[in-house]
Amino acid sequence: MKVTPVVDARTRRWRAALFLFMLATGVSMASWVARTPAVRDALDVSTGAMGLVLFGLSVGSMTGVLVSGGLVRRHGGRAVIRSGAGLLVAGLLVIAGGAALEVSGGVFGGLALFGAGLGLAEVAFNIEGAAVERTVGRPVLPVLHGCFSLGTVVGALLGMGLTAVRFPVGWHLAAVAVTVAAAGSWTVRAIPPGTGREDGGSGDSGSGGGSGDGGSGHGERAGARGRRAQVEVWRDRRLVLIGLIVLAMAFAEGSANDWLPLLMVDGHGTSATAGSLTFMLFAVAMTTGRFAGGPLLVRYGPAAVVRASAVVAAVGVALVVFSSSALLAGAAVVLWGLGASLGFPVTVSAAGEGAGERDASARVAAVSTAGYAAFLVGPPSLGFLADHVGLRAAMIVVLVLLGGAALITGALRRRTAAPVAGDGEGAAAGGAADGGAEGGGVASRGAAGGGATSAHSDPV
Repeated sequence: MKVTPVVDARTRRWRAALFLFMLATGVSMASWVARTPAVRDALDVSTGAMGLVLFGLSVGSMTGVLVSGGLVRRHGGRAVIRSGAGLLVAGLLVIAGGAALEVSGGVFGGLALFGAGLGLAEVAFNIEGAAVERTVGRPVLPVLHGCFSLGTVVGALLGMGLTAVRFPVGWHLAAVAVTVAAAGSWTVRAIPPGTGREDGGSGDSGSGGGSGDGGSGHGERAGARGRRAQVEVWRDRRLVLIGLIVLAMAFAEGSANDWLPLLMVDGHGTSATAGSLTFMLFAVAMTTGRFAGGPLLVRYGPAAVVRASAVVAAVGVALVVFSSSALLAGAAVVLWGLGASLGFPVTVSAAGEGAGERDASARVAAVSTAGYAAFLVGPPSLGFLADHVGLRAAMIVVLVLLGGAALITGALRRRTAAPVAGDGEGAAAGGAADGGAEGGGVASRGAAGGGATSAHSDPV
């Protein structure tokens, strides 16, 4: 018999706060992307020089992604999200000031701050989202990432509208910064302290971490344990396979974000406006897939859903690459977006499934970092290949990766959890594999950061 989880008000507020700030983050990212031409014109730089300015975002993002997991283990998710939100707001304001004052170095520095905040917050949000899933017993991460996708659609539309009326880019980004600050302030208050923090780490609630030399020693030992945990989790063959899946699915998503408009313009001869509208279509498909994916995950399980997603995305990419019709290629972008939509959040969720809370946080952080690295670093490498074979042919790499991911999705099958001493988790009952019965198994656990116990279905 399926037991419906009881979600208390505190957990609902926690979940809503994560959704709100991911929405705000998507709006901020798309607002910057939409105003990039206006910023370039304000700085009066060449395309090559603008590429160097944009490099600040890559540097900041990778730095934030690489250090976020360790910071969460030491200080907890809430503290890292607070820092990430602060950097996001500061970055937007510095970008706005740099654009208004026509200072390229200022925009570079602002992008580095913005990227660092984005990287910090994204990994911490995945850890928090996985913790909410374990508490409520149903999918959360797909909707969480769907909120980001929805935010990109809203931000892109807002940016297009403000560009059309020639609204000053500095004031636009400053207004977005104020919005992000307001959303971040409420989010941090709603998130319980300590999610993902190793014992002995310095807390953000004013009561943890000790003081003086003893507190410093505990913090150093926690940091050392965290670094060991970051390496040790990859000894699990299943996690390695999950990491390969997330690499492929994140690469597919990031490739569209980086290259889709140019792919349509240079590869299929469409106008720049049509290229932008095609990307908008991709973003809408991503958003739809993430919001609609929850029932499919509950019914069929993560392995079957991600396998089907990889195949659908591969069909979409193949049509874009090999079709001679620009109209068919544009329509195929919907398949690309729908197929790529669930890959990242579902694999991240599966990484933490069936483990104790502390181990789950380390696994989620490791897989999130791998996914974001592929998302940020992988797609730009296609540009070098495209110089030799063309952008359409370069996208065959995406096709191959998606095919490989579809072959190893068995690693995402739900597994049973063993009791973990001191972690407050019961053993999960045998969640089915690909086509498992709806609701999988039922377990009970203390709510992360909450202390209340709720009925719990297999997280997906």
